[in-house]
Amino acid sequence: MAQPQPETQPAGALPRPTLESVAELAGVSRATASRVVNGGTGVREVLREKVQRAVDELGYSPNLAARTLVTRRNQAVAVVVAEPESRIFSDPFFAQHLRGISRELAAADNQMLLLLIEDERDYERVGRYLAGGHVDGALLFSLHQSDPLPEMARRVNLPTVIGGRPGWPGAESDRELVYVDSDNRGGARMAVQHLRSLGRTRIATITGPLDQTSSLDRLDGYRDLLPDGDPTLIAEGDFTPDGGSRAMTELLARRPDLDAVFAASDAMASGALRVLRAHGRRVPEDVAVIGFDDVESIAAWTDPPLTTIRQDIEEMGRLMARLLLRRLATPAQPLAPTSVITPTRLVRRESA
Repeated sequence: MAQPQPETQPAGALPRPTLESVAELAGVSRATASRVVNGGTGVREVLREKVQRAVDELGYSPNLAARTLVTRRNQAVAVVVAEPESRIFSDPFFAQHLRGISRELAAADNQMLLLLIEDERDYERVGRYLAGGHVDGALLFSLHQSDPLPEMARRVNLPTVIGGRPGWPGAESDRELVYVDSDNRGGARMAVQHLRSLGRTRIATITGPLDQTSSLDRLDGYRDLLPDGDPTLIAEGDFTPDGGSRAMTELLARRPDLDAVFAASDAMASGALRVLRAHGRRVPEDVAVIGFDDVESIAAWTDPPLTTIRQDIEEMGRLMARLLLRRLATPAQPLAPTSVITPTRLVRRESA
């Protein structure tokens, strides 16, 4: 096995505490000190505590290359998002999701490495990185139909957790597949039921991209309560405000008599509200509007404030990271449960 190289510092810099100085202060061998600071096992608790006190007193930071040799772990996780950069950094949904992931990984002393898929050319680059041994596992979310990322991770035997219900053939019966999602279908049913309870009868919906399972599940929830619904009351969006605006304009042109809209995201609902106002429609008096997500920076600040279906976006990110870390800690044991579905609930504000 290759031996860790001696630690050095730039000429003229103050001497940096070494592993030898930690061992000397703790009164243990260098090998024992190495096992403690690099996360190894087989050290008595009393010695572990002595080493930790020495580390704290000296301000020692372990050599990451040496740690990797001892633990076979990089302490790094790739987070791969199949969306363009422009959307990742403008949509608060992703900020909340990534915050949950980052906090959970940081609490376990792991680094988050963000990889984005801008277009088809990026898959080869990301695939090479995932296969290169740089990370211990991957969290994949915002996947679209026929996305090659899960198969790429499987091919290199990289532990993976998926964000969102997988929709590719055979996914539901794959016992090795681990994913976290919210109750999209149940949340959509809740939204439509609330609109019906208000006496609305011409209820439209703006879906997300129909190559994503979250969009399909929310559309199915809408159809559960409106099985004989008019297809002219359904328009596809793209989870952005502009997509919501375009879909709302299309719906008004088709069905100017509509009296309610369920938008499959808060971002699209905000765009729909803008179009309704421009067309002189009062919300909720003429048209009631419900979103999905409960992203506070959108829902609480629309005019009027948005009634929406809440999913705990940050907690979903935490759960994804937690499941992956558990899988990495016990690679030989099967992971249960194989999927987690988080609940949704109605948050009433002024738009419906």
